[in-house]
Amino acid sequence: MITLCGFPISNYYNVVKMALLEKGVPFNEELVMTKSTEESVLSASPLGKIPFIRTPKGGMCESKAILEFVETSYPTPALFPSDPFAAGKVREMMIYIDLHLELVVRDLYPQAFFGGTVSDSTKDRVKAALTKNIAGFKRLVKLAPYMVGDTFTMADVVAYNNLPLVGMATKVIYGEDLLLSAGVDYKPYIKLVGERPSAQKVAADRKAATTKI
Repeated sequence: MITLCGFPISNYYNVVKMALLEKGVPFNEELVMTKSTEESVLSASPLGKIPFIRTPKGGMCESKAILEFVETSYPTPALFPSDPFAAGKVREMMIYIDLHLELVVRDLYPQAFFGGTVSDSTKDRVKAALTKNIAGFKRLVKLAPYMVGDTFTMADVVAYNNLPLVGMATKVIYGEDLLLSAGVDYKPYIKLVGERPSAQKVAADRKAATTKI
């Protein structure tokens, strides 16, 4: 059986968790905090990053690698289209959200979510990058009603757990949700995906973990 290691406040952890839930894969959860130096962690995740998984064949880290492993190991229900180009477009969306939206806005998290401070230069840099990258995102996203069309895919697993962070962080720091300001009306989409049992489970566990902090 797969053991998912990390903590349920992490968006990357929740991406993997939601994918497992969508596919009905039995799994256990093990609470592991980031940057652990324990050998049992480093043997599976050399940089101490979460999430990672333990399997009968060994450990695996990096969320995108884990998602690919889950998809190929448990192909039904499919979260990637069978058509190679369509599957490539799903991967394109996943990468775009991770690299050009979430990774960029992550520099705001210390002040947006954790009571820290972020320099004005960082705020300016992030806003400029996000403004450009959200404009690009508008060219890719379909919201018809899902990220890349009329079928729920792995891109939606990634989007559901990341787009709200972009909106919330920019709202706190800049006084406006930069996604909404750019004309990306993602709120109905989040509501739609949020009705799925997998999303409700992830959200409930995240909320429960947050109240313990």
